[in-house]
Amino acid sequence: MSITLTWHGHANFQIAGGGVNILIDPFFNGNPAAVSSYTEAAKPDLVLVTHMHGDHVGDAVSICTDTGALLGCVVGAAERLEQAGLAGEQILNGIGFNIGGTLEYKGARITMTQAFHTSEAGCPVGYIIVMPGGCTIYHAGDTGIFSSMSLWGELYSIDVALLPAGGCFTMDQRQAALAAKLLRAKKVVPMHWGTFPALAQSMDDFPAELAATSPTSEAILMRPGQTVTL
Repeated sequence: MSITLTWHGHANFQIAGGGVNILIDPFFNGNPAAVSSYTEAAKPDLVLVTHMHGDHVGDAVSICTDTGALLGCVVGAAERLEQAGLAGEQILNGIGFNIGGTLEYKGARITMTQAFHTSEAGCPVGYIIVMPGGCTIYHAGDTGIFSSMSLWGELYSIDVALLPAGGCFTMDQRQAALAAKLLRAKKVVPMHWGTFPALAQSMDDFPAELAATSPTSEAILMRPGQTVTL
């Protein structure tokens, strides 16, 4: 089954295939790396938010309101987004879900994972998404490296890991390469870089870093607006 992955810049990814379209951290307006608006992106069925920072919540409420998509996030963040105008019936599981929990929507299984960062409501999280057909994608959210990433590598066969590698607010390239090893990820897409001056502006060195640390992982360097088939 063909699964496509589109990077809209920063941590904003769209995963589609098997009858479901999932948008994660939909930061379009105000995103200097985005090459399109959310109205130009494919209509999502489900929007996932990793944490309550403006560059990750992005246009989530507007997108769900305009398209009818459901929104998945951690308990606490869901309440804040409802206060911001999101209809309660559009929140996955009504109140959201929590770390370790798994929900299924349109054939995709979404497991919420821990992340080590900050958040204005709820707590920061990541997601392991098993698409229809079995393709497994890990979006780490904003996080530093943590050793229990290895547990997710034991529990899941991770086809693609979307890992922050820009430094300053998250892992840098060296940490992201070690994270890939812990996760046993087959492919790695670095994210959360190049968007703002405080972040790394290039991932040119990342493939070599990854090859040295996790030689069974393949680096995929994407550009904003690009779609790859997994």
